[in-house]
Amino acid sequence: MSDLRPRGLPARLPVLWPAAMLLLFFVVPFGIMLAVSFSHQVEGGFYEPGFELANYARFLDPFFGRALLFSFWISVLAAAIVIAVAFPFTYCLTRLRRRAQVPFLVFVLAVLSLSEVIIGFAWSTLLSRTAGLSNLLVWIGLIPRAQAWTPSFGALLMGLCYLGFPYTVLILYPALSRLDPEIPEASRTLGASPLRTFFLVIVPVLRAPLLGALIMVFVFNLGAYLLPQVLGRPQHWTLSVHITDQAVFQSNLPFAAAMAIFLVLFSLAFIGLTMVLGGQREAAQ
Repeated sequence: MSDLRPRGLPARLPVLWPAAMLLLFFVVPFGIMLAVSFSHQVEGGFYEPGFELANYARFLDPFFGRALLFSFWISVLAAAIVIAVAFPFTYCLTRLRRRAQVPFLVFVLAVLSLSEVIIGFAWSTLLSRTAGLSNLLVWIGLIPRAQAWTPSFGALLMGLCYLGFPYTVLILYPALSRLDPEIPEASRTLGASPLRTFFLVIVPVLRAPLLGALIMVFVFNLGAYLLPQVLGRPQHWTLSVHITDQAVFQSNLPFAAAMAIFLVLFSLAFIGLTMVLGGQREAAQ
C-alpha cells in the first residue's frame, strides 16, 4: 500500500508555523532583552553594548529582595483566594439549568471586557472616603464616620482578586460542566456529606484544572502593573512596577531588562515546580 501522507513543506507546516511564531514573538525579544541586561549604562539614559554583571549584582540589594518577596506573596495569596471563591461558585453554576447559567456567564464575560484601568479606578472610587462604600456603612450605622480604604494592601488584594476571578471561572467551567454527575451521587450514596463529597471527591478529580487556574492567576498577578499603583502604596508596588520605573523614570534600561529577565525565569521556575509537584502527586495516587 502506497503512503499517501503529504511530504515536504506542507507536511511540516503545522509544526513550522507555531515554531516560527514562538521564535518571532518570544525568542527574539527575549534575546534582545537578555543582551540589553548585560549592557553598560551611560549618562543621559543611554547604554552601550558590553558584558557586565553589575545589573545582576544589584539583585543582592535588600530593596530588590523585598520587592520580589512582596510580588510573590501577594500573587500567591490572591491566586489562592480566587481559587477558593471561584471553584465553589463555578461548581454551583454548573449544577444549574442551562437557561439559568446564561445570566451569570454573561456577567462574567462583561467583566472581562473591562480594562485594568477601569477596574483600578472603579475600586479606588468604591473604597474612597467621599463616594465609597464606607458612606453606606455610616448610613446603616455600622461605623461612626466615612473612611478611606485605599491606598492599602487590602485594596490591592481585592483588586487583584476581582481581576482574576472571571478568568478562573472560564477556565474551570468546561471541566466542571463535563464532570460526571454520578461521581458525587455515588459519594453521597456511600454516606459522605455534601461537604465531604466536595472536598474529598470533586476537588481531587479536578486537580489538573485547579492547578492550571492557580498558575494562570499567579502569573497574571505577578505581571500586574496598574493596580499596585492605583490601589497600593509605594511599598506595595510589584516587581513589574519597579521594572517600568527603572526603564521610564530612572532611564536605566539595562537594570530594567535584568529585572525583567529575572521575573520571566522566576515565573517559569514556579510554573515548572508546580507542574512537577502536581505530576508527582497524581503518580503517587
